[in-house]
Amino acid sequence: MSIRLSRWGHACIRLDRGDHHVVIDPGVFSDLPGALDGVSAVLVTHEHPDHLAVEPVVEALQGGLELWAPHAVVDALVAAGAPADRLHAVQGGQRVSAGGFDVDVLGEWHGLVHADVPRVHNVGYLIEGVLHPGDAYVDPAGAHVEVLCTPIGAPWLRLGEVVDYVRGVAPARVVVVHDAMLSAIGQGMATDLLGRLAGAGEPVVLDPGEGIDL
Repeated sequence: MSIRLSRWGHACIRLDRGDHHVVIDPGVFSDLPGALDGVSAVLVTHEHPDHLAVEPVVEALQGGLELWAPHAVVDALVAAGAPADRLHAVQGGQRVSAGGFDVDVLGEWHGLVHADVPRVHNVGYLIEGVLHPGDAYVDPAGAHVEVLCTPIGAPWLRLGEVVDYVRGVAPARVVVVHDAMLSAIGQGMATDLLGRLAGAGEPVVLDPGEGIDL
């Protein structure tokens, strides 16, 4: 059965396959609670609010959702009233099952913004060929990546580095994420550069709720 990949604003990605559903990084710029409708599992790459909208996620956890994330995210959600038994702390090198999907946890640190800005833990998730790196150039360690969810607008990245990252991962397709900071002109310039130089074909740009079948 094919996987339906849809985007729900900024860095939020949802995967659906039959009765299996998982959402990655439901942040404050995401279409919530719509992205979480019918979902049993959420993966969070790191603690920044554009990747984790605490209040709607806590509400969903209280309704039965389970969540996997770095320790700092788990601690923040417990402090906000989330049930601890539905939270699972993860780190790079683990493999977990979430929402009916096999998930490899990769990486450790958020991309460097500036030497004066403390780095937080960031993990990427490789989910049956789909890689969501969060806010870092997460190395899939030679694993096949069918779709790379590629950030294009953030204080920690340069587009030239993004091109080299896509070349190194060598995915079959690129889905653009993490673009809320960009104007339409900026997004167009970034996707054009990726399409011309990164070697993964024309980047896929999805409006909230739009998706592709894998």
